[in-house]
Amino acid sequence: MPLRGRSALRRIAARGTATAVGAAMAVITGLAAAPAVHASPSATGALRWAPCDDPEKPGAECAILSVPVDWAHPDGPRLDLAVARRKATDPNARVGSMVFGPGGPGDSGVGMVVDRISRFSPEVRRRFDIVSFDPRGVGGSNPVTCSGDLLAERPSPELRSQADFDATQEYNRRLRADCRARTGPVFDHLDTAQTVRDLDALRAALGERKLTFHGSSYGTLLGAQYAETYPRRVRAMVLESVMDHSVPTTRDFLKAEAATAEDSFHEFVKWCDGAADCALHGRDVRAVWQGLLARAGRGELEDPAKPGTSLSSSDLVNKMAFRKFYEADYAGLATAIAGMDASQPLPASPTSVAPLPPATPVFCSDWHLPVRDYQEYASLVAMMNMTAPDLPYLLPIHMAAACLGAPTGNPQHRLDSHGAPPILVSNALHDPATGYPWAVSVARQLGRSGVLLTYEGHGHGSVTSGPCMEGVVDSYLTDLAVPPRGTSCPAVPPSFRRGPGLARG
Repeated sequence: MPLRGRSALRRIAARGTATAVGAAMAVITGLAAAPAVHASPSATGALRWAPCDDPEKPGAECAILSVPVDWAHPDGPRLDLAVARRKATDPNARVGSMVFGPGGPGDSGVGMVVDRISRFSPEVRRRFDIVSFDPRGVGGSNPVTCSGDLLAERPSPELRSQADFDATQEYNRRLRADCRARTGPVFDHLDTAQTVRDLDALRAALGERKLTFHGSSYGTLLGAQYAETYPRRVRAMVLESVMDHSVPTTRDFLKAEAATAEDSFHEFVKWCDGAADCALHGRDVRAVWQGLLARAGRGELEDPAKPGTSLSSSDLVNKMAFRKFYEADYAGLATAIAGMDASQPLPASPTSVAPLPPATPVFCSDWHLPVRDYQEYASLVAMMNMTAPDLPYLLPIHMAAACLGAPTGNPQHRLDSHGAPPILVSNALHDPATGYPWAVSVARQLGRSGVLLTYEGHGHGSVTSGPCMEGVVDSYLTDLAVPPRGTSCPAVPPSFRRGPGLARG
């Protein structure tokens, strides 16, 4: 496997830190109903598997795992978690079960197993039962439910005054009360520390003495905190596109997000300047983009996915550019920009604010991001716009506004996973959501257990980015072969990527 100089990697790590905020938080329902099984970390029970309700995608099995709503009161009310698996394709070579920790927050692990099993390498599918679950509050696991009308009333995160700030806090209070009433008691127990206990209950119910785990994006938070809570119950763990839950302040968090997103925009411009097949080749890409942002701000830019309707500047940034950066689909982004630039302007009109998904309370439960008042909020926005001048009003500032006033059950802290085996920490150098410096930080926090694997390419997700990455990860998961420290793999064209299968912006 190619090895690269550490000095170059250190230079990139010094640029700042980055985080992932789930973007489109898909809620997938429609599981096969299966008898509940009571399981806990101290008592292994066999899950009762039955075919999932999707005849067009045979082979997946679904089950229900019963866990406490609040692990601090294990004899209290219970919660049914939706679980799915696909058995190893080569039973004679089977190692055991590998649990996948979905991203988001809000991604469905069940949906991943049922619909997107190709996200995993052939070797992993051959050697492991692939198992995942819908985390509490998501999909088939008592999903957070809120009034659609109230969600649609969300104030714009582009606050202009203290009155806007106060109105947002009051709206958040009303929305939390509504969601809590509709969702039930689990609403107050959505944080990752609770999900860690759910994960260990699943390990026990699967009959695994130790956990083999692959967490992606927001799922890396789950994996890292599992290793911290149960270090000696880990067999192997891959943390891909890594979140660093030690980032201490709101400003650090937002600056990191802005820096890593702007890095991806810079890489896009650089690619277009050198690629003859870029639809914007030979043009001033930034000038064209700024023109689209101005048109979107006036409500004059047509949404390509919804002809006749306008696309807001926030959606242009988060749903157009950011989504393409996830997949490193620079050619697709250039084509989309060129098409919008050539389109006729719509009559100027106000643009609406898309409601944040109901899974937002999961994020707010894990991240303490206080903002004192409008003055501090305006300062944070100015800092983000200076850090990412091409990408104003990135999703993280929306999330910070949505979490104003929310309680945080699992606030940020540095990891302490003494006693854990080697843990593989994998990240792309140019990830738009989980910047490479966060992977460096998490690997260091893991101490002797942290082994950093660097993908020298782009996009969100790296484990199946070419034969080098796939080979290193497969060997680690199947044979516990730990790569040498400092191992890196070269970038490959996007067509060779199996795809991250993570939450999308």
